[in-house]
Amino acid sequence: MKIVMSWLREAVPALPPAKAVADALIRAGFEVEAVESVGHDVAGVVAGEVVSIELVQTKKKDVRWVQVRVAETGTRGVICGAFNFEVGNRVAVALPGAVLPGGFTITARKTYGQVSEGMICSASELGIGDDHSGILVLPPDTPLGADVAELLELADDVLDIAVTPDRGYGLSLRGIAREAATAFGLAFDDPTVVAAVPGGRDGVREQAAPGHLEHVVPEQAVPERGAVGYPVVVEDTAACSRYVARVVTGVRPGAVTPLRLARRLALSGMRPISVPVDVTNLIMLGLGQPLHAFDRAKLSGPIVVRRARDGERLVTLDGVKRELDPEDLVIADDSGPVALAGVMGGASTEISSDTTEILIEAAHFDPVAVARTARRHQLGSEASRRFERGVDPALAPAAARAALRLLAELAGATAETGVTDIDHRPSPRAITFPLAETARLGGRPYPEEVVRRRLVEVGCTVADSAGPAGAAGTAGPAAPADSAGGATLLVTPPSWRGDLTRSADLVEEVMRLEGYDTIPVTLPRLPAGRGLTQGQRMRRAVDAALAHQGYVEVLTVPFVGDDTPDRLGLTGDDARAAVVRIANPIAEDASNLRTTLLPGLFAAAVRNIGRGQADLALFETGLVFRSVVTVATPPTPPLTPAVDHRPGDAEIAALNAVLPEQPRLVAVVLTGRREPAGWWGPGQLATWQDAVDAAHTVAEATGVELAVAADAVMPWHPGRCARLSADGRVVGYAGELHPRVIAAYGLPARTCAMELDLDTVIEIASSRPPVTAPAVSTYPPADRDIALVVEAGVPVARVTEALRRGAGDLLETLTLFDVYEGSQVGDGQRSLAFGLRLRAADRTLTAQEANAARDAAIAEAARLTGAILRT
Repeated sequence: MKIVMSWLREAVPALPPAKAVADALIRAGFEVEAVESVGHDVAGVVAGEVVSIELVQTKKKDVRWVQVRVAETGTRGVICGAFNFEVGNRVAVALPGAVLPGGFTITARKTYGQVSEGMICSASELGIGDDHSGILVLPPDTPLGADVAELLELADDVLDIAVTPDRGYGLSLRGIAREAATAFGLAFDDPTVVAAVPGGRDGVREQAAPGHLEHVVPEQAVPERGAVGYPVVVEDTAACSRYVARVVTGVRPGAVTPLRLARRLALSGMRPISVPVDVTNLIMLGLGQPLHAFDRAKLSGPIVVRRARDGERLVTLDGVKRELDPEDLVIADDSGPVALAGVMGGASTEISSDTTEILIEAAHFDPVAVARTARRHQLGSEASRRFERGVDPALAPAAARAALRLLAELAGATAETGVTDIDHRPSPRAITFPLAETARLGGRPYPEEVVRRRLVEVGCTVADSAGPAGAAGTAGPAAPADSAGGATLLVTPPSWRGDLTRSADLVEEVMRLEGYDTIPVTLPRLPAGRGLTQGQRMRRAVDAALAHQGYVEVLTVPFVGDDTPDRLGLTGDDARAAVVRIANPIAEDASNLRTTLLPGLFAAAVRNIGRGQADLALFETGLVFRSVVTVATPPTPPLTPAVDHRPGDAEIAALNAVLPEQPRLVAVVLTGRREPAGWWGPGQLATWQDAVDAAHTVAEATGVELAVAADAVMPWHPGRCARLSADGRVVGYAGELHPRVIAAYGLPARTCAMELDLDTVIEIASSRPPVTAPAVSTYPPADRDIALVVEAGVPVARVTEALRRGAGDLLETLTLFDVYEGSQVGDGQRSLAFGLRLRAADRTLTAQEANAARDAAIAEAARLTGAILRT
């Protein structure tokens, strides 16, 4: 929101310089992004009168040699390419030595055969707007030689304020003026508060409440125009709680917005268009109430506020033909929809240069309805931006009156006496506010008089809880004590502060206005003796172990598209295919929660490969979400528990019953080389063994031993997939990815991956007795090597397990150091060479003991796997 300081000072005259105002607003909780000085560098531009015009024809274009008088005596000759002015007009002349916005200095120069002594300026060249199609023609009574910068108030300051969504009132000069006046302790006269005048000029009785007008039109449409106002029917009163319609006639088509107001619009970030449109924009910027102007001659029948019907279409003001959704709130007449309520008007009733009768709409629309319509049609506007954040529902009549006054002043319009005001606003709700909350939540004590004063400055009505609500600003006698020993107030928030709904919101207002810097800094007291849980320590150990092995951790978004199960080749009965759909996804291609970490890792790998990093070893630990069976009847407790107390056991159980399963997994992806090429050799590509080794790294970090067996599970290659088990429970898979999956994700050939259920691994590790340090034997080891011939289909894990069982307690380590397949062992056979290290804790092994352990290991392997000792 851009706030023009000269406009702000009209509301609060005694404000200090712009920088001080910005600092005060920042202290009050507003984010002032910039303070921009505009027009201060303009100098030497004066008002002149066109004395004569001579056409100069050239091959490229025609220009005019203009004689302008800038003082009582003497004229200046200026070359000008514009044709929208004539002899006798008053124009802005930049004399030699003048400076225009941006530091552009004007000099006399020879052009088109003449010496041009300056320049006649357009509006854009003076920084008033972006209209550079013609020269800026000043009013005929402008004094000759007058300084144009002072005349048009070009020098100004603009505050650029980023308004948070909960402070919609800040999207108006009215709201910022109130905050600025409060910050400096200055008086603020709300422009929407009017005194009671029985039977006003337009036949409307004005009330003392801010912007309130007594109802003149009942809810249903009135059959004819006249003193009772334009007929309006509100079908959806929940989405439109207030609708005010006023009609003006006799609008002068040729009316032009005064330069001062056009400049104000331009500095506020809006383009001046025409008097009716500029008036609605000025009211919106000033008061915060979006208005819409209909050409009354183009309307047929009464205005109807309703939801769109199937098949209806609307061409909006941007020229786009839009298919309407049944959830869209529209403004319609007998011909159908003529506007998207709170978002944008329709082209069929647009104000044109020939419009003489205007219907002004000032309404209050539901923020959710407007936000959904704007998002559905990807059609954001200044109006929707305000309605989405909440507009003062009491503001509509005052805004309509202000628009009528400006149209009468600027375009000679006459307001019809009838007023339509359909009001379905709920009654204001008072908040029971214990004063002790300010100290409990604010971190410091606040005197009662300070709390009362700050709430009144916000606009609240403050009264004692035991008596009737008093008028705003009434302090009243000492409030009674509540059960907690503190006073209690009844606080009614103002209509423009829809964000004030509970005691904590009121405490925040007091803290904000008193200054967050007045809150003392205290460090929280942490309970002693609490460290990381065993599960947390294990998760950190897993991350550290993988990082030590050269893996790089990534964090990917947990959202995937509808096609993810198909791209991974998952079948319908696979638990990973049971996705949880997001009710409000951030994108259409990310509408589900992930059931596996692999898609995110694949995307990260593809992104890195596209940036030239082909040798990758990535890992991620994180939650996945798998759908559970939906209960037939919803749980009795509400699914949105209160925040002022801890939910009960029944509520927690009901909430947990509808949550998806959320196991924590760890996964890795490897592409390219695991060992780079260099003088030492060509390097080695990552293979499925490296993926299995990553699983062993995770298991070792938690103290769990994995069993590896061949399997065929998507998305892994059926011939290069390993099933990983611990204590007889399958905890994950590792291996080379299936070629179809590699093609679906655009990964390099032979990409490998591993995924483990980390929660299950930690659960298994936690169920085991504490690990004790092994006794280190001081006696020398006995090493024995053996080579066993087994069938090619026998897993190495089975042979290893048999050797360990046969060797018994003397076996310290067992290492597979060679695998051979060839003619020397026969077809369908392979040779596995193992190194056995044997050691006793209490003695040096004899050769006979070592050989006996070796032979026992061979015998057990022969019994369990059919292995034959290779000689």
